[in-house]
Amino acid sequence: MSRRGSSLTLALLSTALLATTAMAQRATDRTGRDTLFVGVDTSGSFVQGGDYANAMSFLAYYIYGHLHGLGGLTHVKELFVAAIGGKEAGEPKAFHPTLEFADKDVAGIEANLRRWYPPTDTLTDFNVFFAQVARVTKERNLVLSPITVLLVTDGIPDIPHPTYKPGTKGMYRTIDLGPLEYLSRNLTLRVAYPSPKVAEFWRTEVPRQRVRLWTAEAEIMKTWRSQVIPDAAPPDQTRLWKWVRQTLDFRVRVRPI
Repeated sequence: MSRRGSSLTLALLSTALLATTAMAQRATDRTGRDTLFVGVDTSGSFVQGGDYANAMSFLAYYIYGHLHGLGGLTHVKELFVAAIGGKEAGEPKAFHPTLEFADKDVAGIEANLRRWYPPTDTLTDFNVFFAQVARVTKERNLVLSPITVLLVTDGIPDIPHPTYKPGTKGMYRTIDLGPLEYLSRNLTLRVAYPSPKVAEFWRTEVPRQRVRLWTAEAEIMKTWRSQVIPDAAPPDQTRLWKWVRQTLDFRVRVRPI
C-alpha cells in the first residue's frame, strides 16, 4: 500500500474511532442519569390524618440527600416535583424542576415545599399525575434513564366515580399505571405514608405489569425524626441518609412486589 493510501486509511480509522467514542459517551450520558419524580398530596384526607407537616420535613431531607448523593443515595440529575390532584377532577399541576432546588439547603427546600404546596386541594387524582410524568419523561428524552416516582400521600384516590365511593377497595382498580409501564426498563414507584390497609390495596388491587411497587407505611414514616434527628441533639445526617436508604430506597423494611 502506498504512503498516501496508508494515510487515508489511518484518517478513516481515526474518524470512525472518534465517532464511536462520541456515540458511546452520549449513550453513557443518557443512561447514567437518574430521574426522580415526586408527587405531593395536599388533599384534606392527608392533612387531617396528621401526616402533612411531617411529610414536608421528611421530603426536604429526601430531596436534598438525592440531589447531593449523600450517604450512598442515588445522585439524581433530574428532579420534578408537583402536587397530586387539585380542586377539580383532571386538574394538572406544573412541575418544579431541579434548578429550583439545586442551590437550597434543607430548610430552604422545606420552605419552598410548604409555600408551593399548601394543603388546599380537595381531590387526589393519581392518574393525572402519572400522565404528567409520562409526558415530561418523553419531552425531556429521559426514557433511557432509571426513574423513581415517589408519592408522598396517604394513598387514597379521591375523585368522583360513578360506581365506587372514595376510599373503597374498588377505587384502587381505577388507578391507571399504564402511562408508566413502558417509560423505562428501570422504573420504581414508591408510595409513602399509606395505612397498612391502603398499602395492601395498592399491592393487590392496582392493575400493573412492569412497574415495581414499594410501600413505606405511615407508622414507619412518622418515626424518622425520632430515630435519626433526636430533638435534644444536633442532626446526625449519617444516620438520616442510612435510614432513608433502608426504609424507602432499599429493600430493607419495605415490601417488594
